[in-house]
Amino acid sequence: MKEYKLLINGNWEQGAEVREIKSPYDGKAVGKVHFADKSQVEKSIEQAHAAFQKTKLLSSRERAEALEKISNEIKKREQELAESIVLSAGKPIKSSRVEVLRAVNTFKIAAEEAKRINGEIIPLDLMPQTENRWGFVRRFPIGVIAGITPFNFPLNLAAHKVAPALASGNTFISRPASQVSITDMILADIINGTDYPAGGFNAVPCGYQAADAFTEDKKVKMITFTGSPDIGWDLKKRAHKKIVTLELGGNAAVVIEPDANLDYALPRTVLGAYAYSGQVCISIQRVYVHEKIYDRFLSDFADSVKNLKMGDPMKETTDVGPMITLSAAEQTEEWLEEAINGGAHIVCGGKREGALFEPTVITECKPDLRISWLEAFAPVAVVYRYDDFEKALGEVNNSIYGLQAGVFTNDLSKAFRAYEALDVGGVIVNDIPTFRIDHMPYGGIKESGFGREGLKYAIEEMTEMKLMAINLKI
Repeated sequence: MKEYKLLINGNWEQGAEVREIKSPYDGKAVGKVHFADKSQVEKSIEQAHAAFQKTKLLSSRERAEALEKISNEIKKREQELAESIVLSAGKPIKSSRVEVLRAVNTFKIAAEEAKRINGEIIPLDLMPQTENRWGFVRRFPIGVIAGITPFNFPLNLAAHKVAPALASGNTFISRPASQVSITDMILADIINGTDYPAGGFNAVPCGYQAADAFTEDKKVKMITFTGSPDIGWDLKKRAHKKIVTLELGGNAAVVIEPDANLDYALPRTVLGAYAYSGQVCISIQRVYVHEKIYDRFLSDFADSVKNLKMGDPMKETTDVGPMITLSAAEQTEEWLEEAINGGAHIVCGGKREGALFEPTVITECKPDLRISWLEAFAPVAVVYRYDDFEKALGEVNNSIYGLQAGVFTNDLSKAFRAYEALDVGGVIVNDIPTFRIDHMPYGGIKESGFGREGLKYAIEEMTEMKLMAINLKI
């Protein structure tokens, strides 16, 4: 069984504790990972702070070359990385491969963005007293950035924090979700094989108490967090003088109008609701279907969901694997039972076998039930009938979250109305809210957090503008 140590300042170090990582599918051990104590996290901060004196001076070429090499090495180790995601996260192998290829693309885009961190020249001669003055504006790296990532995309969500940090000359400390830390340590090995200065990237799996060093140490200039709302908002409160970006999940909805292409919308909706057992922040949880097409859609949708194959995530034919933990599946069961007791109807699915939960479709669900307005993070979709587009948009907004939403319509005026009315960070027209390509701005509002990922936009979060004003009269 392979063992993965901490990466601090370019060296592999023993952790204060060694944990066995077990598969969520069958409970078998898949590897051992060293976990840091607080003093080791503090050491990683010290080393990252010292390395910043080198990384901030790197040329665009040097940063781009390091990122290009990371992209190429991820591609070479595609199978190893995909299998690590399957074994530790329970994500089906075909979806895990897609995640790896997305990470290849994320680092490749970052390599290009490293060459495009531009500034501007602005005239300052707007008053007689300021004639012959010009301003130069550039973006500069901020320093040490700590990244805390979740279990559901252990490689590509880490890439979305690491890649823009390195592209802009910052130093980075990675703290992955414990369950999927093996994948993060493989990425650490890849990054450590580049010419990016030692200490420029560090990987320290650790518990919450050890991670407190990120909020306490003034040398950490930014924390970028993806995870649960409770932990994220508490982190923001304790790190009030630092730059903080939060991506805290969602309750994504899709609206399907009568003029939509159902042959396209239906399979996309199935994918958006049940990929990785619904454990995606922009997974479709609510489906609003116009009454003119409701019966046809629901019948075809349920038939498609029944045909999804559930089981061993390592099999090529598996569509739906286990949820990340038994307790997560049990919570889904509890919320579903609550909905049924409240008058909801199960169209298909609804049964649990250990951490495996059947892909489930329910109707007649009251909007105030937890399975509807909170984040289920499970293979459950609630289907609603509507007769008025404006009312449907209002129902989409009936959630504390606001990450992304989808609207299927060929009416351009309705598409723009949805863009204006929906309280979300992204409106996806003629596709599902689960759509994401890695260079687009991605993030939410309301309880979904703030700040944006997507390479160019994340670089803006990780750099600060500095002005140089020149007086040409002297």
